Amino acid sequence: MSFLSSIFGGGSAPSKPARPMPSNIKIHPQVDNGFPPARAGFSGGTLTCHCKTNPVKVKISAQSAHNHVCGCTKCWKPKGAVFSQIAVVPREAVQVIANGDKLQIVNPAAPIQRYACKDCGVHMYGRIENTEHPLYGLDFIHTELSDEQGWSPPEFAAFVSSIIESGYDPSKMGAVRSRLRDLGLEPYDALSPPIMDLIATHAAKKSGALPA
Repeated sequence: MSFLSSIFGGGSAPSKPARPMPSNIKIHPQVDNGFPPARAGFSGGTLTCHCKTNPVKVKISAQSAHNHVCGCTKCWKPKGAVFSQIAVVPREAVQVIANGDKLQIVNPAAPIQRYACKDCGVHMYGRIENTEHPLYGLDFIHTELSDEQGWSPPEFAAFVSSIIESGYDPSKMGAVRSRLRDLGLEPYDALSPPIMDLIATHAAKKSGALPA
């Protein structure tokens, strides 16, 4: 079985949590009130940037996989969201169909080259060009940019401690992880969560995102 087959192959969908209770801990507008399951037979849609005129449009001709919320400081997130929401699709399923001249790579030196609209700043897709990278062949997309309903729902939370590097209060991390679990999104970090919070807090103080 190929790597892409292992990502997009068969298997039962994960069970979905009941609609969560309201909370003052906000994660992302697409998940804060719960989320619907994937639609059977769904095969993609069109992503549109936030420009009111001449928006960039990217056609996705596949269902997404490994949708999740991400706390890293590199992924695009809508204003006010603590986490981004991002998924992957095969790179051959991604096609820019309108106003591609407005796209620019945010950081050409990064492992994931994120193509963003240079007018509104929205990231349309991320691509890995290093053929030796374990995720080569997959593009990263934000399904919230599509009006179509039926995308695979978020399944977990990644790089949770990294929200501290954006200035999030480290003392609230326990409540954030509790809320993620309430939503059915298991939070993940390298090492243990307290150690990762400590590392991220140090980085935030050094960068000035938090007071020293």
